[in-house]
Amino acid sequence: MAECTATAIIHCVAEKIDIADWLFTLKDQEYQSCSVSHIAGGTSLSQDGKRMSINVERIAGNLLVQHYIEETGEKNHCRLNSVSDSISDLGITKLGITWEIKIIPKTANSCEFVNKVMVISTPEFLALLKAANIENLEMVKSQMLQNVEAHNNEETPLFAADIHNKVLAGKWD
Repeated sequence: MAECTATAIIHCVAEKIDIADWLFTLKDQEYQSCSVSHIAGGTSLSQDGKRMSINVERIAGNLLVQHYIEETGEKNHCRLNSVSDSISDLGITKLGITWEIKIIPKTANSCEFVNKVMVISTPEFLALLKAANIENLEMVKSQMLQNVEAHNNEETPLFAADIHNKVLAGKWD
């Protein structure tokens, strides 16, 4: 349905960052401060013991409750998948969302934070559109992409700043 990537430069050595630790120790207030859309954030474990990032946010009028389950959790790369609850004026449905973050070395003293979000339709979402007599899927995809891009472009530099502040505080020394 929609896929976008936003990046931000962090002025520190990439090896000083543990992106998995950052993600799974991010406090609720820290998450909230990275976007006006962020309502709450926390962590848990899935039924099979994998780490989870649970986020609540409102994007373009849709309240999203995301249950991101760790697929990859490395020092410089995390990939998580969620079957997210989406609550809007149209009703309640599910969306598939993949969230991938990376730290990529750029120079001796800088790295790039990469924040990629992919939204995947579900049978429930398509049924909701059909029930609302929304047949123009291309229009839905275009609007969803605009909303995801705007959100990702807001949160990415703020996530990067939070990571940088933790490096300066010696979190991963």
